[in-house]
Amino acid sequence: MRQLTVASSPKQREYSPFDITSHHFWAQPFDERDRTFAQLRSADGLSWHKPLPSLFDLVEPGFWALTRRADVTYVSQHPELFTSAQGVALDPMPAEVQRMASFFLAMDPPQHTVYRKLVSSAFTPKNVRRIDEQIHDTAVAVVDDLVGAGEIDFVSACSARLPMLTIMKMLGVPESDQPAVAAAAEKLFSMSDDEYSSLEERAADTISEIMLLASTGAELAKFRRANPGDDLMTAMVNAEVDGQRLTDEEMGAFLILLASAGNDTTKQATSHAMLALSANPDQRDWLMADFDGRIGTAVEEFVRWSSPVLQFARFATQDAEIAGQPIAAGEKVGLFYCSANRDEAVFDAPGSFDLSRSPNPHVGYGGGGPHFCLGNQLARTELRNLFRELLTRLKHVEFGEPELLHSNFVHGIKRLPAVVK
Repeated sequence: MRQLTVASSPKQREYSPFDITSHHFWAQPFDERDRTFAQLRSADGLSWHKPLPSLFDLVEPGFWALTRRADVTYVSQHPELFTSAQGVALDPMPAEVQRMASFFLAMDPPQHTVYRKLVSSAFTPKNVRRIDEQIHDTAVAVVDDLVGAGEIDFVSACSARLPMLTIMKMLGVPESDQPAVAAAAEKLFSMSDDEYSSLEERAADTISEIMLLASTGAELAKFRRANPGDDLMTAMVNAEVDGQRLTDEEMGAFLILLASAGNDTTKQATSHAMLALSANPDQRDWLMADFDGRIGTAVEEFVRWSSPVLQFARFATQDAEIAGQPIAAGEKVGLFYCSANRDEAVFDAPGSFDLSRSPNPHVGYGGGGPHFCLGNQLARTELRNLFRELLTRLKHVEFGEPELLHSNFVHGIKRLPAVVK
């Protein structure tokens, strides 16, 4: 385990010559970006970078880039040294906006622990069985519509459908509200792309989409308090830990978290994994030789390979040291999961898509600690069920060139033309 040491007051420092903040850098393909991250991983310590562009009128001095898996997991597992309570966005963003958008992601123990227990307690064995059945049935229905469909956009026709429909059914979002909720969630995670919002509109649009999702969740909570049902939303509004319950406003914040983070991660993993399987037919053959016995291992590689969430941030609560680099209290550190998942010190041939990779200690669900992804089992269940249907029922899928999302936060594919037979 790494030892904490007290850092002296930081001297005036220069920014790293390696650019990982500009629009140009994040417009590059993943592999080109990783060549820069590989150079940072091979350095002796951390690197100091210019702040990312912000939608808001905020100025920050910069951040430390954590590009190796060991550093990412160290910070993730020491919330007493590196707090989430000041926000988890690497780009400068007001704390109040982050609290609305990220719910208990922007909390530390013990407060975070209570909220995590509140949410977890609603996932009773009965509710988990119901969700598993819903996922299976939805995956079947999604692929029903793909069989023989011909020319499609694979993202909208498949990747985006299962996770969003799962969340809608879990929380009982009325069908009439589902299109607006889905559109708001997609736009919220895609705001950095010019297609979704102009530079001048992005701050206001971000707030607008957050408010739509929050109000929908709050109204659903109010309805279930007055009209209890045998469903997850009723269980959540009635969940109690240490005399505390989730308020309607907190349920609204939870819907934001589920509809954005819980949706987009599985959506992107699906698209990237299907492209990788198409480009590596030997890997598909290996999986199909024993699908039930191998899909668990394969899903872990789907997540490592896709790295749907590129980064999150933390702030140092006190002077500390990471990999020999002094970090001053109050300074921001960026946890680059996309780089940690290609760390040559941990993964053999990290640039290869290898479904038999084991062990596979990726950080696609976070680097451990209190913020390890609460929905990791939900995501795994969705991917197992969807890929069973896709790979056993579709005779032939041919992909065109993917249209990538411009984002420094989501490893996104906006559209993926395909011909399905």
